[in-house]
Amino acid sequence: MIVSEADFARCLDEVLSAPAQAGDGVLGPDSVMWRVHREAALFLGAGRALLLQLAHPWVSAGIAEQSKVFADPLGRFHRTFSIVYTMVFGTRDQAAAVARWLYRRHAAVGGVMTETAGPFAAGSRYRANDVEALRWVHATLVETAMMSYGLLCPPLTDAEREQYWREAMRFAGLFGIPRDVLPADWVSFKIYTAAMMESETLTVSTAARDIAQRIFSGEATWVGPPRWFSALTAEMLPERLRLAFDLPDGAREHRSAARARIWLPRLYAALPPRLRTVGPYQEAMARLCGEPCPSFTRLLNRGWIGQPLMPAANAAGVRRPSAQS
Repeated sequence: MIVSEADFARCLDEVLSAPAQAGDGVLGPDSVMWRVHREAALFLGAGRALLLQLAHPWVSAGIAEQSKVFADPLGRFHRTFSIVYTMVFGTRDQAAAVARWLYRRHAAVGGVMTETAGPFAAGSRYRANDVEALRWVHATLVETAMMSYGLLCPPLTDAEREQYWREAMRFAGLFGIPRDVLPADWVSFKIYTAAMMESETLTVSTAARDIAQRIFSGEATWVGPPRWFSALTAEMLPERLRLAFDLPDGAREHRSAARARIWLPRLYAALPPRLRTVGPYQEAMARLCGEPCPSFTRLLNRGWIGQPLMPAANAAGVRRPSAQS
């Protein structure tokens, strides 16, 4: 099912009409999502989330044929993080603006499968605004965030995980995903993701394998990720997908991942809060305190989202006009 403009408008209206929490955003500083997504630790899962998304043939086809990921990999990174962080930490108006931009962007992405991959036959059409594809992309973000958070931060309780999932269901409306297609609770969500991991819907196509190889080798991004990051990424994937992506998975990689699991938590715990938390969260906290965004936070934002401030509600796309930068 394709998310029509009317479907998206209904989902967005449901998000914006929900009772406000503390603060001025879709969620607030007392939410579990803020507590989880403020942590820089979530970057550890970026590779996993990307590969799981690429494993859906429609996603990899769209990236291969429509995206500028290879021409501007850093720009794609910044746009992705700018959208997600603005949805989480921005005001309601900011979150709605980037959600509308993302819907329009997805509505323009579609084409014909050039190869058969799993249940998707060569010659069949794909659309980025398909509900099932959007639901999977949302699921990769949610599950990977929780997994990455648990690598370096104290694990959440069962009750906190349930609250996080309720908040993630609200977050899904910004992607145009209707609430009634989402699992009812965290346990049901984990059952859904486990089933997807084993289903033929996730089939690593030639396009997906090529994109992954170019990114992880450094060919597309000028410099490849360190061995420990690649090793952790491989470790966080199901075996069948790890093999399908042809990721290095030998004794050297296992030792590298094991060492990283020891030294990363120690290093992370020693970092000051302004380095442990992402720039958009710090910007949001300054906003809620009625203070201007600090210079250091603006600098952090340039690293995380490619600009000094989250996109303004009236900005075109996901970049703030230069006069406001």
